[in-house]
Amino acid sequence: MKGFGSDNHSGIHPQLLVAISAANLDHAPAYGTDSWSENSLTIFKRIFGAEAQVHFVFNGTAANVLALKTVSQSFNSVFCSDISHLNQDECAAPEIMGGFKLLPLPSKDGKISIEALQKALIRRGDQHYPQASAVSLTQPTELGNCYSREELKAIIEWAHKENLFVHLDGARLVNACVYLDMTLAQMTTELGVDVVSFGGTKNGLLFGEAVIVLNKKLGENFKYQRKQLGQLPSKTRFIAAQFSEYLGTPLWQDIATHSLKMSQLLYQETKSIPGVEIRCEPQSNAVFAKIPQAWVKPLREKFFFYVWDENTFECRWMTSWDSTPHEIYEFANLLRQLSQNHFLPFPKGLQ
Repeated sequence: MKGFGSDNHSGIHPQLLVAISAANLDHAPAYGTDSWSENSLTIFKRIFGAEAQVHFVFNGTAANVLALKTVSQSFNSVFCSDISHLNQDECAAPEIMGGFKLLPLPSKDGKISIEALQKALIRRGDQHYPQASAVSLTQPTELGNCYSREELKAIIEWAHKENLFVHLDGARLVNACVYLDMTLAQMTTELGVDVVSFGGTKNGLLFGEAVIVLNKKLGENFKYQRKQLGQLPSKTRFIAAQFSEYLGTPLWQDIATHSLKMSQLLYQETKSIPGVEIRCEPQSNAVFAKIPQAWVKPLREKFFFYVWDENTFECRWMTSWDSTPHEIYEFANLLRQLSQNHFLPFPKGLQ
């Protein structure tokens, strides 16, 4: 059953499946010493800069943990949004596997502010208190909003002034780049981001993420830490071949552009339906909408999606590379039928 559950519910993009098949030839050296990996690293450096160090891992949790291990020790803390994936959806992996402490900060629309960071940056040098080492930003946020270039620049400059590193959780970074009309380098290297968790799985790849270390002073021990955490791929060529096709062609832009167009269509088709209360116009490939609880079951019988907030029944509808206008029109029509036949206003206090 297709639906709007997540962009990592989709299959492999056909071009990437071809790339995997093309790499499936004979034998090749393991652990990233093959020609596919070398070619992929060349493409990453062309995009992110010659100083970029690129390391492939299997999944996003490992990418985040390992990225932050490059800027943190066991006595350090990392600032992040209270609703960040890092804080809410990693099952304490940062603390357990990374060995550092997360300090979640109150957010607005998923974003953390300089004011919140300034308030939290306390007790430096106090041996009884975890010492802040980094700020982790999610772009786009878990609520589908994007930090503007100016917002990112201000936070990064403040962080560096305070001797803090900056990590960018970029599982869906390409969507923010397309929405803001920025290149990947403009979003990261040129702003001074120190390390990036760059997503693949949510963008049409079979599997594989990349940790991009942009600060040349960092990453010296990354390969050892990756091995310790069981994230060194033996047949690295199959991750590398996907990223070569994804970034070495217009595919990343095509996928992000399509996903954004589909989320905009979903927003336009549903925003005026009585009983549907959409948080805001999407800036990524996610639409957040409150609907009556009674609608959830009949909707999910045909289109799967997640209830984001069980108290308000705000739902998250996500589009992906394979979302189609037909599916969106069908979903919107089902919403209209529910609205006409079974409309129940939001309980008082949940509006």
